[in-house]
Amino acid sequence: MQLIGMLDSPYVRRTAICLKLLGLSYEHRSLSVFSTYDAFAAINPVVKAPTLVTDDGTVLMDSTLILQYLETLVDPGQRLVPVDPVEHLRALRLTGLALAACDKSVQLVYERELRPSEKRHAPWTERVRKQVQAAFHALELELAHAPIPATPDRIGEHGVTIAVAWRFHQLLLPEFDFSTQFPQIASFSAQAEALPAFRETPPT
Repeated sequence: MQLIGMLDSPYVRRTAICLKLLGLSYEHRSLSVFSTYDAFAAINPVVKAPTLVTDDGTVLMDSTLILQYLETLVDPGQRLVPVDPVEHLRALRLTGLALAACDKSVQLVYERELRPSEKRHAPWTERVRKQVQAAFHALELELAHAPIPATPDRIGEHGVTIAVAWRFHQLLLPEFDFSTQFPQIASFSAQAEALPAFRETPPT
């Protein structure tokens, strides 16, 4: 398999880390949707990261759909999504909140980096910032109520996504620093980032 995309994308990074935790072999091709657009388009004309090229040549995109496929390649005991209905529901909620934080953080980065300063709309930026903050606030409450063990066998896809979303926001949006507001997430993320799968997959 080939994973296409750069690890500075939280979506590519969550996929790469989950591949490692699942014990699946893959080749990583660090192509940018910006600077190497044509090379990326030759693999996936939609130019969406991450893109996964399966062993039979099928091209998949969207990190959630890719991870759904990867779960089918391993034994049930190795999977990162809980089977128990109650645990599965909570994992979906946490994953959804973390992906919302990712989406809104990416919007803020694009607003800052890609839109000319004279065309930026402050009320829109403030609205998106509040959405990021709301997602992290909900995650903070969830982790305070029921912490996620930051171990390779128990972190799960939801834990990976939370840690990756937090690290992306902290690295790319220091002007919106929530670390003192959300100590549970900050502590969990630090523990997760110390795991081999995370250390071997830095967001650079």
